[in-house]
Amino acid sequence: MSDALINGLAGAGGGIIAQIITYPLQTVNARQQTERDLKKEKRKVGAIEQMCQVVKQEGWERLYGGLTPSLVGTAASQGVYYYFYQIFRNKAETAALQSQKKGIGDGSVGMLSSLVVAALSGCVNVLLTNPIWVVVTRMQTHTKISKKDHSNRLATTAPEETALPVIEPLSYGTSHVIQEVYDEAGLFGFWKGVFPTLIMVSNPSIQFMLYETMLKKLKKRRALSKQGNNGVTALEIFLLGALAKLGATVVTYPLLVVKSRLQAKQVTTGDKRHHYKGTLDAILKMIRYEGFAGFYKGMNTKIIQSVLAAAVLFMVKEELVKGVRLLLIKDGINTMKPKPL
Repeated sequence: MSDALINGLAGAGGGIIAQIITYPLQTVNARQQTERDLKKEKRKVGAIEQMCQVVKQEGWERLYGGLTPSLVGTAASQGVYYYFYQIFRNKAETAALQSQKKGIGDGSVGMLSSLVVAALSGCVNVLLTNPIWVVVTRMQTHTKISKKDHSNRLATTAPEETALPVIEPLSYGTSHVIQEVYDEAGLFGFWKGVFPTLIMVSNPSIQFMLYETMLKKLKKRRALSKQGNNGVTALEIFLLGALAKLGATVVTYPLLVVKSRLQAKQVTTGDKRHHYKGTLDAILKMIRYEGFAGFYKGMNTKIIQSVLAAAVLFMVKEELVKGVRLLLIKDGINTMKPKPL
């Protein structure tokens, strides 16, 4: 079994566990990001309070709306990302060693190379898995209410006050969402928000750059202080993953909001301020009608969710990789032996 495949499978497993643990926060955050009520006097609702409101008004199952396609998407995304990340990383390490033989560098992968490796892996991941996340976002932002409440709200709400998420009394399963997206924009509809998402590969790129840099420094310090022992504990991996994700999220959050706005269902009638033709149109309308604060809606919730998810993912992934390698070594298969150059 190749090292890339081990990392890909471990990444998928870690992503699934992290997704299940943090999914209610992700659902609430998607609703916060797509909220377009332009009334300044509207009271802000915190993540916990909003979760309680969802449970009270729609039931516990709505906190897990779209969980099935989300788990598929997470497994696919993390698997694809880590698989290609390890392949590109191996090539970068080989290039670094060859440069060292020529008297250039110390043989280790530099910060810039780590950034490029993470960016390339992210682009491949986005192009392959974006359709899954369009479906997930639709299901997360769908609000479930009764037909009676739906009729009453339509009767008492002016067209210009209509805001997302869109309210429908219909059954909103995965197949329904797929058909809805296809009816709206054909196959192209499944790649809505792909442009800001491609730009957002800078998030995991920054995350992995910070993570690899901190991990490298920690191992170096550990080796110097403990006579060659550079082992890192699961708790340390958890903390490094959390710090790396925190830095990446703060920098790239506005792009995540734009992506969610584009992928959520839009109302083509009524107030045109709620309908976006594309990425640039969304950015300009948000600046004009909501100000720059609109780009940071739900950021507190996202930081908690993404940092916790990333920390769990890194910790579980590293433990799974260690476990698989130990099993392979016990079976007499050492996949970690460097191949002769």
